[in-house]
Amino acid sequence: MESDSAYDVAIIGGGPAGSTAATILARHGRKVVVLEREKFPRFHIGESLLPYSMNAFERLGVQEKLKPICMEKIGGEVASACGTRKVRFYFRTGFKLQQTKSYQVKRADFDKLLLDHASESGAEVREQTSVEKIDVTPDSVTLAVKSACGSSEVKARYLIDCSGRNSVVGTHFKLRQSYQTLQKFSVFAHFEDVPLRDREELNLTRLIRGGDFWFWMIAVTETRISVGVVTDTAVFRKLNKTPEEALDHFIRKAPEMRERMLGARRVSQVYSISDYSYRNSRFTGDRWMLAGDAAGFIDPIFSTGVFLAILSGEQCADALHEIIDNPRRKPAIFRNYEKRLNRVMNKYLRFVEAWYRPEFIEIFTNPVEHLNLVGAVNAALAGNIGNSFALRWRMEVFYFVLFLQRHMALVPRLPLINNPQPDPA
Repeated sequence: MESDSAYDVAIIGGGPAGSTAATILARHGRKVVVLEREKFPRFHIGESLLPYSMNAFERLGVQEKLKPICMEKIGGEVASACGTRKVRFYFRTGFKLQQTKSYQVKRADFDKLLLDHASESGAEVREQTSVEKIDVTPDSVTLAVKSACGSSEVKARYLIDCSGRNSVVGTHFKLRQSYQTLQKFSVFAHFEDVPLRDREELNLTRLIRGGDFWFWMIAVTETRISVGVVTDTAVFRKLNKTPEEALDHFIRKAPEMRERMLGARRVSQVYSISDYSYRNSRFTGDRWMLAGDAAGFIDPIFSTGVFLAILSGEQCADALHEIIDNPRRKPAIFRNYEKRLNRVMNKYLRFVEAWYRPEFIEIFTNPVEHLNLVGAVNAALAGNIGNSFALRWRMEVFYFVLFLQRHMALVPRLPLINNPQPDPA
């Protein structure tokens, strides 16, 4: 028997996953509260969106609101850090892609827009409100929350945890499992006066691959570029440098980045995060669901973070909307959600692990069009998580080509770093 809780659904976290779920549920007439510990806008990373999120933006009703604050994204560029090889790809050539454009965003503005839209759609939004404790019973969830107004309780029939890397529910139930092969460290900042080789660079997410590191360059406005570097946590520790020094070190280490950053001026502090790749062992419980980074995060490469956040937030909202009216459907709906999200994460995990092997960029920057493999990889980079046989077998062939390259050099090897500039004494 369902309880007479104050809310149908409580959502921890007001980022893309939480805002998406809140908007959909509120538009269905559900009573929803969003508990966000920070005050928006606030700085956040993950500024490149995928075309497969565009349908969700249409559903949420935010497309027209997004256009004035976003940069159009039409594809990407992958280059070697040694500067000897690069290739551009465009979503319009992706394998059976329905959406061929996306956005690059300043996350502070993007996240605030989505959260404000959730409020306008009927969700109750409480910022600067932290969840101190959760109590799950067979028929409800009670949250002990703290804000500037003091401590209180929030009771709801169901809970969606969209709290990001903190994963309130995952921590409570000790569900977090790290990817041992993806122990990474990232430092990043915003820059102005970054030289452009052509105007199109503003509309491409650029990835520069080194031996034990890679860079992203993402235009978040007409003049501001997000620049970040990812390396192994062990490599960063061995450097014994501050995040600011580490970012500068890797820029000077890579000839391609040295040239791209000549005269650039840093206009934000340097941020850092470490060991951020993980997945919780479960995504659902009797009264709760996990979405976005609270469920898991693989890697910033290929911009899957916001994509998975919006996707899982949307699916959680649809699931609970149906469950509230048909409680007996809950076990099957929860199982299907877990299965779908794990399948998507597994696909991207395999893709990410391939990226960290040198043969990925060796093959990717030597595109030879056979069997539309280039289009299939392009579709995966756009967020195509479809289970079509035509896409699956092409991706399997691509992975087989990577395997062959590892052992017999189908295309020339890449040094990735050539004559790195040493640190000054």
